[in-house]
Amino acid sequence: MSKNSIVVPEAREAMDRFKMEAAAEVGVNLKQGYNGDLTSKQAGSVGGQMVKKMIEQYEQSAK
Repeated sequence: MSKNSIVVPEAREAMDRFKMEAAAEVGVNLKQGYNGDLTSKQAGSVGGQMVKKMIEQYEQSAK
């Protein structure tokens, strides 16, 4: 099993939407499918934004 596999297959669409939303927020133009033309900085900014939003959501739910 891959480290990056989604445990709940139905969640893939939601994760894709979440990734596209995070990319738009940091100004990275993602395409559906392969995005190997992104720089490391661009890919990292998308991942970082996703983590930031997940932490914010967790903190809001813990209150």
